[in-house]
Amino acid sequence: MVIDQVITDKYAVYNADCIEVMRDMPGDSVHYSIFSPPFASLYTYSNSERDMGNSRNQSEFFKHFKFMVAELYRIMMPGRLVSFHCMDIPAMKERDGFIGLYDFPGDLIKVFQEAGFIYHSRVAIWKDPLIEATRTKSLGLMHKQIVKDSAMCRQGLPDYLITVRKPGSNPEPVAHPKGFTSFIGEDEPEAPKKDADIKDSRIHKDISMSKVDPVYSHHVWRRYASPVWMDINQSLTLNKEGARDEKDERHICPLQIQVVQRGIELWSNPGDIVFTPFGGIGTEGVVALQMKRRAVVIEIKPSWYSQSVTNCANAISADQMSMF
Repeated sequence: MVIDQVITDKYAVYNADCIEVMRDMPGDSVHYSIFSPPFASLYTYSNSERDMGNSRNQSEFFKHFKFMVAELYRIMMPGRLVSFHCMDIPAMKERDGFIGLYDFPGDLIKVFQEAGFIYHSRVAIWKDPLIEATRTKSLGLMHKQIVKDSAMCRQGLPDYLITVRKPGSNPEPVAHPKGFTSFIGEDEPEAPKKDADIKDSRIHKDISMSKVDPVYSHHVWRRYASPVWMDINQSLTLNKEGARDEKDERHICPLQIQVVQRGIELWSNPGDIVFTPFGGIGTEGVVALQMKRRAVVIEIKPSWYSQSVTNCANAISADQMSMF
């Protein structure tokens, strides 16, 4: 049942159970999907019984999550990609009976593979362990634990952007005929300035460097192709920039804007449909709209849905194009 919805020619935002909306979507219709799934039973996002975050344990969460993955497989175009943002989940003695880590990304990958998806790629997104230690007070990240017993010390937890692919031939190739002409992230790379490099970077003698620069594009690609993204601004989220009122509700796990931008740049074309079944306050939809894609966003929590509607509307307003 759809509680509320806003549909325009550029975006559709639904306040509803994502599985019910997805069942009404045509098969092979979505070009790219990117989202952050509920972190199993780690957080309670809302009091709705339809909220997958309202699960008693991982087993119950995945029982419901599999229905979503099956529908996602159906609506994705052949040969196209789904990216999900996740991380290992700390295991706590009072909840789990031991101190350690739960391989949440590994279980997510298995569910997508069981549904028919192909495991395509994984990138780790670096995070400052000191910030994590300050926020979580984790025993494994406390410096005092090194003095006491470093056998209990561990590394910080990175985010992951894991991507899977629906089998089949992609009917609409994602082409970058000019390579990458701009960079998403911190510390933009510079192309080599040696005469030989400049000469080699000209595809044709009559094309100026200002139009085509394969050397620059190659250096950007090396950063994007890295298995670890060290250059993501962790503080650049829609929460930080989009919330204008201190009373506005903050999203618990905001997805970094640059992560979404890179996924959309790499794996979709302008005009493509970018879909998120767990829309939150609309990060994926907003970024898709600003990058000239169309957006379909589903969010079950009414307050986050309302913010998502506002954020998507702002994203296509001329006076809001600098909201990031």
